[in-house]
Amino acid sequence: MSDKDREDPTADFLAEVRPEETPWRTERPPGEEAPERAERPEKWGRAKSAGRAAAKAAPYVQAAALATWIVSGTLNDSADSGDSGFDPGSSGDA
Repeated sequence: MSDKDREDPTADFLAEVRPEETPWRTERPPGEEAPERAERPEKWGRAKSAGRAAAKAAPYVQAAALATWIVSGTLNDSADSGDSGFDPGSSGDA
């Protein structure tokens, strides 16, 4: 077998496209302080609080939707029955 047959084109390709080790993922020497996190302005404060409020309200909205669906189904059933012979005002004497 020649060296050409032993080459792995996939390994060569991966070696070419593999990114270098990023400095923030390398190990710190023991005893070295961690760098301070950069202060960044909170741009999404309102969006985050609105999202939290929506998440807290979600179960109640689902329960209200279910109750509405059940009530509307009950009302539709009673409206569809039309003239069923039942008159809530009658005494039952026919």
